[in-house]
Amino acid sequence: MFKSFFGRFGRDMGIDLGTANTLVYLKEKGIILQEPSVVAIQRDTGSLLAVGAEAQAMIGRTPGSIIAIRPMKDGVIADFDTTEKMLRYFIEKAVKRIGLFPPRILIGVPSGVTEVEKRAVIDAGQQAGAREVLLIEEPMAAAIGAGLPVNEATGSLIVDIGGGTTEVAVISLSGIVVSQSARVAGDEMTESITQYVKRHYNLMIGERTSEHVKRTIGSAYPTGVEDKMEVRGRDLLTGLPKTIELNSHEVLKALSEPLARVVEAVRMTLDHTPPELSADILDRGIVLAGGGSLLKGMEELLHEETGMPVKRAEYPLTCVVRGTGIALNDPDMLQRVISTPRKYV
Repeated sequence: MFKSFFGRFGRDMGIDLGTANTLVYLKEKGIILQEPSVVAIQRDTGSLLAVGAEAQAMIGRTPGSIIAIRPMKDGVIADFDTTEKMLRYFIEKAVKRIGLFPPRILIGVPSGVTEVEKRAVIDAGQQAGAREVLLIEEPMAAAIGAGLPVNEATGSLIVDIGGGTTEVAVISLSGIVVSQSARVAGDEMTESITQYVKRHYNLMIGERTSEHVKRTIGSAYPTGVEDKMEVRGRDLLTGLPKTIELNSHEVLKALSEPLARVVEAVRMTLDHTPPELSADILDRGIVLAGGGSLLKGMEELLHEETGMPVKRAEYPLTCVVRGTGIALNDPDMLQRVISTPRKYV
C-alpha cells in the first residue's frame, strides 16, 4: 500500500505541527528542522515576509504594515492560508526543493480533533506540496518517540503537554484505549501569568516576557525556595514603562488554574481506564512529554495528585516528531497507528 514508484525517490517526512513549534523529521536523516510556528506577513498584500524564528522575533514589535501571527491555535489550524504557507516553507526548507517527486508526510494531530479539522490538516499538507498526507494522533506519536512499548499487550500512559493542548492517552497493542485532549497547555500557562500581573500590578507585559517568567521562576509544585526576578512592562494607569519584582510563589499561584485542568485530564483518563491496564500503569508509571512537561515540579505535582510514579521522557520536546520518524521507518507499525479506534472521555 505504501510502496510505490514515487516512494523510491520521494522523501518521507514526519511533521509535528505544533501550536508553539514545528519540527520536521526526514527519513534516514533524523530531525532536521525545529522552528517556532510563527509567520510574519504583509498586511496589505498578504505576502510572506518571515517564518519561524525570524518571525517570532517580530512578535509585539511590528509596525502597522506587518502582522506576526501564530496560524495554529489549540493544536489545530486557525488560519488555513497562513498555515499552508508556513508548511510549504518548512517542507521546502527541509528538502531544499520538492521537485518531481514530492514527499509523503506523516503529521501529528491532537487526539480530540474533529474530522473537519483533520481534513484541514490534510488539505494544508497537500496544498503545501505533499503527494500524500497521513495523520497520526500526537499521544501515539509521543509514546512511540518516548520509547514506550506501544505494540505490547500492556498499558502505557503518556501525558503530552504541548503549546496548545495537553494529550493524555492510555496505549496498548498499537492502539489508544482511552484518551483525553484538553485545550490547555503551555500557551494558557503563559497567558495566566500575563493576566495575573495585569490584575495585581496594573502592568501589561508581553507574551515573550511572560514566557521568560514561566521558564525562569515558574513551577507546578512548591519548591521551598523563593526565586525572584524583575519584570518590565507598561503601567496601565500612567502609560509609562514600569519595573516590578515578581516571585516564584506568585507565579505558582498564577499557574494554579491551568495546572488544575491538566491534572483533571489525567484523572479523567485514569478513571476510564480498564482495571488490567490501570495495574500496568501503576507498575510502569506516567510518562511526560512535550515542552510543558519541562515546567519545574510537574513530575511532583502529578505524583502527588495520582499516587503513581511519574517520569519525564528523555527527549520531551521532540517525542512527537521522533515518533513519526520511527513509524515511517516501520511500514507495519505505520499501518497500525495511523488510524486507531478509541474511547473518548
